[in-house]
Amino acid sequence: MKKQHAPFERIALILQGGGALGSYQAGVYEVLAEKDLHPDWVAGISIGAINAALIAGNPPEKRVDALRDFWQTITATPPAHPAYLPSLWGLQATGIEPQHDVLRGWSNQISAFATLINGAQDFFKPRLLHPLLAPSGTDNAQSFYDTSPLKATLERLVDFDRINTGKMRFSVGAVNVLTGNFTYFDTTTHTIGPEHVMASGALPPGFPAVMVDGEPYWDGGLVSNTPLQWVLDSKPRCDTLAFQVDLWSARGEFPGDLICQDIRLKDIRFSSRTRQATDQFRRQQRLRRALARLIEKMPDAALLGAEDAEIDALISEADEKDYNIIQLIYRAKEYEGVSKDYEFSRTTMHEHWHAGYEDAILTLRHPEVLQCPTSPDGVATFDVHRKKQS
Repeated sequence: MKKQHAPFERIALILQGGGALGSYQAGVYEVLAEKDLHPDWVAGISIGAINAALIAGNPPEKRVDALRDFWQTITATPPAHPAYLPSLWGLQATGIEPQHDVLRGWSNQISAFATLINGAQDFFKPRLLHPLLAPSGTDNAQSFYDTSPLKATLERLVDFDRINTGKMRFSVGAVNVLTGNFTYFDTTTHTIGPEHVMASGALPPGFPAVMVDGEPYWDGGLVSNTPLQWVLDSKPRCDTLAFQVDLWSARGEFPGDLICQDIRLKDIRFSSRTRQATDQFRRQQRLRRALARLIEKMPDAALLGAEDAEIDALISEADEKDYNIIQLIYRAKEYEGVSKDYEFSRTTMHEHWHAGYEDAILTLRHPEVLQCPTSPDGVATFDVHRKKQS
């Protein structure tokens, strides 16, 4: 299948963590697939790691179907629900949503409560014994939910042999519980299995730590909720077209009450603060380009008179590569509330998917996002939501 690389050497898809918001990333990817913008590298954290595995673990013509299969499966109406829930649950279960924002907010909260009680089908299920009542050290004491259903789902929908062929680079981040160190499981250094993907999304206390090579790992979002820096800092450097798909917005309004405060806290905690990361990367690239020009101006005699290790260190840092960083950020509706990352209703999933699709269509209507940057540092950033380029 055709790849639209020119004028870039690499297309990277970078997927943030965010639970139930993750179908937004599937909508974005559907547009990239339609436009034949197939990534050479997909990197993710938490739910982004799951979406990344579904993409890398399937041939191009089946990736959107695999994403849709996963999201429809985990948002299926539970076979049973508490009978005392109000009639709005009936609307939620049938897929008919109240249109008024206040009613919709209640409906979403009811759906989120149902997820707390029932879990999400083929994703996670509640423990039979409350963790505070379970003996220390047992599985039941480690988390509120059992994620073993996710392993079976990944094995059904993801071809891990395909991931490990290395045709598409694959990276997921997790935190070692014992050392606190952040680790990337990457196809250049690891043989990837379901456990690596699950480790990236093992957010306590909801989900238990996942053992990888005898070590316990938690959700990578505890340290960094985006693999952007991992991709940008990789060597050898390449002219890169990077699509960063975020599920939390770093920018927001001042919260007027405690509930809104809780929502804003989540946004700040899990947002990628991409502007800060890209500003730092710009400075680095400006220095690398200056270094490359300086090395070109140095006489051969001066280069030959230096230690080889010194020259090698300079050359390894000098480059004039180009980077376009295209950021797509999900902007949550007010009615979604603090439970937006664990509200797994089918209707809301479709809304998130559609939002991602529409944002990607809008972004790609701007031809400059696929063109080499003209800035002196060789870095261009785009955010379609603010209609701003820098």
